[in-house]
Amino acid sequence: MSEAEVTTLSVVWMLLRRFVLLLLVLALLSYLGAVGLLYFRQRSILYYPSWAAAVDAPTLSVAVPGLRLQGWAVNPGQPRALLYFGGNAEAVEKNRDLFATALPGYTVYLLPYRGYSGNPGAPTESDLYADALVEFDQIRARHVSVALIGRSLGSGIATYVAAHRPVERLVLVTPYDSIANVAQGKYPLFPIGLLLKDKYESWRRASDLTMPTLVLIAGRDMVIPRANTDALIAAFKRKPEVVVIAGASHNDIAEDDGYRRDLAMFLTR
Repeated sequence: MSEAEVTTLSVVWMLLRRFVLLLLVLALLSYLGAVGLLYFRQRSILYYPSWAAAVDAPTLSVAVPGLRLQGWAVNPGQPRALLYFGGNAEAVEKNRDLFATALPGYTVYLLPYRGYSGNPGAPTESDLYADALVEFDQIRARHVSVALIGRSLGSGIATYVAAHRPVERLVLVTPYDSIANVAQGKYPLFPIGLLLKDKYESWRRASDLTMPTLVLIAGRDMVIPRANTDALIAAFKRKPEVVVIAGASHNDIAEDDGYRRDLAMFLTR
């Protein structure tokens, strides 16, 4: 091989190394950009505030730290109460007719989160926990007992309240072990545990829950993987009742006749 050919190969090799290095730098910058975007937008990804347009005006008001939340009381005047915590994109007021007919023996409280259904503020894990405890305490003062239902995101809030207050019965609908674990499954290339601010680690509290508990699972749930629900169930010392509604998906489980039936059977037992 001539000296000129050796020189040419050296130049080609140097250019190739620089090109590969440039690709690696661009890939790293793209990854760091995606990490930054995920970190700074995480709450807009987790929370989807919504409201139902065609409903009556709120019927109750609860003062929580820093603001006042408006909501609805269904079947008012009953001795037993039920406090409902909805999903991340759920307008809880849409459940009024369901609870009015399915649970006539309970006064059911539908209190949208901060930032939901016209309420002021913005949701965070710590604020939603604090609000829920205040709501429970005010409701408990007016009733002989309080049961909880937590659906999807709300299952983490219901689990938190149940670990800190005397809850009569607990229903968890399409629940998870933690939002952090669910998110890690959806974003496996990112260090979710380091990035996530609102983790909702229900599995940490499950072993402290001694009240009768029902877990309702949507058989076609494409949002919360079954493995995350099973991990939560496994964390309970007092094992909950578990019902799989085979034909239901994550978002339409409340429309299934089995959902209404199972709620009524468990809560009115």
